[in-house]
Amino acid sequence: MCTGIRFSDGSGNLYLARNLDWTSGYGERVVVTPTGFVPTSPFGAVPSIRHATIGMGIVEEGTPLYFDCGNDAGLAVAGLNFPGYASYAPGPVDGKTNVAAYEFPLWVASQFASVDEVQAALKDVAIVDKPINEKYPSSLLHWIIGDATRAIVVEHTSDGMHVFDDDVDVLANQPGFAWHHENLRNYLNTSPEFPEATELGRASLTPFGSGSHMRGVPGDYYSPSRFVRAAYVNEHYPTKASEEENVSRAFHTLQQVAMVDGCAAMGSGEFEKTIYTGLFSSRTNTYYWNTYDDPAIHSESLADHSPDGTELVVV
Repeated sequence: MCTGIRFSDGSGNLYLARNLDWTSGYGERVVVTPTGFVPTSPFGAVPSIRHATIGMGIVEEGTPLYFDCGNDAGLAVAGLNFPGYASYAPGPVDGKTNVAAYEFPLWVASQFASVDEVQAALKDVAIVDKPINEKYPSSLLHWIIGDATRAIVVEHTSDGMHVFDDDVDVLANQPGFAWHHENLRNYLNTSPEFPEATELGRASLTPFGSGSHMRGVPGDYYSPSRFVRAAYVNEHYPTKASEEENVSRAFHTLQQVAMVDGCAAMGSGEFEKTIYTGLFSSRTNTYYWNTYDDPAIHSESLADHSPDGTELVVV
């Protein structure tokens, strides 16, 4: 499954990060889509690339299929697994901007500069079950979209488009965002504070150490538990100033919800693990990542390439 977070450095810079959890990878690479690239968009939703985009994904039929990405304006998006809930329009809808499910991240990152712009555009959007080819059927996803100010969650279900204000800056998998948000009310007692001694009879009881008020924060890999744990850590992590400190913050936070091989089996009997952790920083327009087998953090910046070029760059 997956977990995503958003935060700011307090100086107008976005950091949007995610874990991609699954049984195996897809051959994903860092992909740069420059503004001179001419996209192939089945319904014309992405007529051109307005904002250079960088992120993790694959290239199929000459088209970047992003799992998560960010752009040169400081907007980023990540898609997370949402089976049993996601449902797309079976075909293009008259009067709507029709976005194929596989191109939704590219549509967001290449066309818009802010969450406000995306949210306004989504009022007239249908997400269409249009696979890029038979090899890759439409993935059932929902998305977290963030800039330096805020985040939203986009869910397209059987009763249409839903856009939520993600005021906790976190997303996990099913059930839907509204359920996860309501579930946080079960954890109002948790805090990072060190408790005072408690008197019990003639005894004065003190905690064994720090973390006493974290009891109740779930530690398993179940999606509702990861949402709660990520929300707790992301909220309480101190605001940091430098790029290095904020990169460290993102990876340390997502380590708290990373999945370890052999601990959580799917229905198939295969075990999930965190295939990669990815982070987009608008401060430097840089994409950072590491993988399960290589925990060292790697990076690629838009400035390392030609953001106004005409060809996709696969790192």
